[in-house]
Amino acid sequence: MRKKRLAAGFLATVLATASITASHADMAAAKQWVDKEFQPSTLTKEQQLKEMEWFVNAAKPFKGMEINVLSETIPTHEYESRTLARAFTEITGIKVNHQVLGEGEVVQAVQTQMQTNRNLYDGYINDSDLIGTHSRLQSAINLTDWMAGEGKAVTLPTLDIKDFIGISFTTGPDGKIWQLPDQQFANLYWFRYDWFKRPDLKKRFKEKYGYELGVPVNWSAYEDIAEFFSVQVKQIDGKRIYGHMDYGKRAPDLGWRMTDAWLSMAGASSKGLPNGRPIDEWGIRMEKGSCNPAGASVTRGGETNGPAAVYAIAKWDEWLRKYAPPGAADYDFYQSLPALSQGNVAQQIFWYTAFTSEMVRPRKDGNNTVDDKGMPLWRMAPSPHGPYWQEGMKLGYQDAGSWTMLKSTPVNRRKAAWLYAQFTVSKTVDVKKSQVGLTFVRDSTIRHKSFTDRAPKLGGLVEFYRSPDRVLWTPTGINIPDYPKLAQLWWQNIGDVNSGASTAQQAMDRLAGEMDDVMARMQSADERAKTYGGCGPRLNKPKDPKLWLGKPDGPKARLANEKPKGQTIDYDELVKRWATK
Repeated sequence: MRKKRLAAGFLATVLATASITASHADMAAAKQWVDKEFQPSTLTKEQQLKEMEWFVNAAKPFKGMEINVLSETIPTHEYESRTLARAFTEITGIKVNHQVLGEGEVVQAVQTQMQTNRNLYDGYINDSDLIGTHSRLQSAINLTDWMAGEGKAVTLPTLDIKDFIGISFTTGPDGKIWQLPDQQFANLYWFRYDWFKRPDLKKRFKEKYGYELGVPVNWSAYEDIAEFFSVQVKQIDGKRIYGHMDYGKRAPDLGWRMTDAWLSMAGASSKGLPNGRPIDEWGIRMEKGSCNPAGASVTRGGETNGPAAVYAIAKWDEWLRKYAPPGAADYDFYQSLPALSQGNVAQQIFWYTAFTSEMVRPRKDGNNTVDDKGMPLWRMAPSPHGPYWQEGMKLGYQDAGSWTMLKSTPVNRRKAAWLYAQFTVSKTVDVKKSQVGLTFVRDSTIRHKSFTDRAPKLGGLVEFYRSPDRVLWTPTGINIPDYPKLAQLWWQNIGDVNSGASTAQQAMDRLAGEMDDVMARMQSADERAKTYGGCGPRLNKPKDPKLWLGKPDGPKARLANEKPKGQTIDYDELVKRWATK
């Protein structure tokens, strides 16, 4: 008996020693990663190791588990997939398969898992554009309650939710957080700073248009500048140049090109942040204080086919045909933006800051928009707005790819994925990740000295994200009751404009009608079985458009003059203004 007790005691000692050794091994891996990869950081090395120690201990119940997560293909997620997943595996013993696919495939996977309740992935980084969907369908985990309840033991004490600059984007109409931001990027205005500063071009522009060549404040100025470079200047340094860049390939990307706040940049929405109420940037109406969408068509009080929206689509089509390089109409999202590095385009009204890392590549790598010292010849600035835009409206789109946990994922797998999700946005790794991908989510990271030092090489990115103006660029909001179902309607209708099969008015009339039809089916499902938690559509009865157009909180009536005088601002003055706000 005594021998058995001694043996048991010896075994317990061996197991305890093995556990300690394993823990030390994990921390040894953590120290290696902190020393060699995760610098700089907003934390001291001691604080970083303390944070990593928490991950080591919290992960013990899941050690040896293999989990699968999915995100779209951008440099930030490629870094996570290639580097952070390996670091997390070595530090915690949880193996992570972090797959990256196109945005459409990510949306499809999320939609399929929500519809079938089959666990395809244990965690997703999908756009916060689905906030209206997640908060209504309740198929995702409400992170506010999760962090305080079932997921409390696996929630990082130093997560610091208030440090996330986009947390309002992932908060539902119920005030609960449904997604955790992992990366953010805005669609801003991009232009060739070196060309805009040339005295000869400035003189020619002012003689032709009567005002200074500079950052366009409104669409009239953007159009004048596009014409100036494409039609008047034509060549710089012997190279054919163009005044505008965009894309028009008939594919799902084209739909996101428009739902990404293009209509509200023109002015087709109501005032309000982060999204217009009662009318948002898709043109869908949802009354203040309500969670029930009431319609997209002007006849129901929406604005998807209103004058401002039609103007927006018509200008997109016109500029693409008249001022963009040959072939741009056949480009998709991924082809159009890196094309700027060829150095033959003067400006782009709708440029995503996610491509900053592409635009700061050295000249030896074929990037013609930096000088021999690697300094950018370009800058980014606020998006110009159309004639229907008013103060108090959002000014553009900001993508907020965010961690989403679904109820159909088994709890243990969800907990392990939640640990990895927090690891990818932890203060230990966030500055380094942001240096790679340049897609900020934390205010503390933006203000880190390393970005003050690097700012001159990033063309205004740091200055923009440190300015209070950053709140004017927001993702799709809560007016959209089911993002996957409605988003797929956009690209085919818009594609008909580009192909010449429809006018802008015809396409938007059809799109608004199709969205109302889909929302009517959602309304029926919600009324029968509370499919959307009682917050599904409740469509207004159609009325004569005259009873809506131009009314307070209604869609805007057509303007007699859709091209007021162009307005510009000097870029250097703009940056000074940001710095003093």
